[in-house]
Amino acid sequence: MKNLSEQKYIAIGDIHGCAATMKALIEKLQPFYDRTFVFVGDYIDRGPDSRGVVDFLLDFRKKVDCVFLRGNHEQMMLDALNGGDRQLWLMNGGKTTIRSYNGDGLQFDMPESHRQFYEATKLYYDTKEYFFVHAGVSPNKTIEESLSSKEEMQAFLWVRSHLNAFEKPWEKTIVFGHTPRPQPIRQAKMIGIDTGCVYDRRGYRRLTAVKLPEEEFVEHPYMD
Repeated sequence: MKNLSEQKYIAIGDIHGCAATMKALIEKLQPFYDRTFVFVGDYIDRGPDSRGVVDFLLDFRKKVDCVFLRGNHEQMMLDALNGGDRQLWLMNGGKTTIRSYNGDGLQFDMPESHRQFYEATKLYYDTKEYFFVHAGVSPNKTIEESLSSKEEMQAFLWVRSHLNAFEKPWEKTIVFGHTPRPQPIRQAKMIGIDTGCVYDRRGYRRLTAVKLPEEEFVEHPYMD
């Protein structure tokens, strides 16, 4: 096992079904396959090939040490599949995920390996220097305080209040996605890596990774 002070990471932002872009970015990162790859969630919805994303990641984790976090889109899908609010998921890109599984309406067959992948995703990944999470952490609490509250932990999937907070009481740097920005967020105790790969807007349309601890960004433009 590596010494904690020697641990290095690659964190990858919101993929949203952009399988070709993800594969191209990961190809660029091949020299760093000895690191732990942390995916911050939102593998599915909106983009053209959610199934292809998961197919690739199931194979990739056999070669590289990977951590797969849960995004709010995986949570909406799992809720829908378990009898929850299906309309919420469909309104937020779920229809494209269903189509990627060759489904019609809400009827589709998901491989058991994919269901297990989604269900096994984690709400956070805590390391000595970094706290990886999908959306963020409350700026009004320490990380330890947030981890003691189920409500705060569910907010890891959705929160954005930290983005404009002047001071944060966190014990370490938060690495997150969820909120698309034209450029990565690099502020005190915050690194945001969602650059809106799936959004056809000026300044977005890129998938971004960050090398840690160097805090160097690697990106790839959207590919069909």
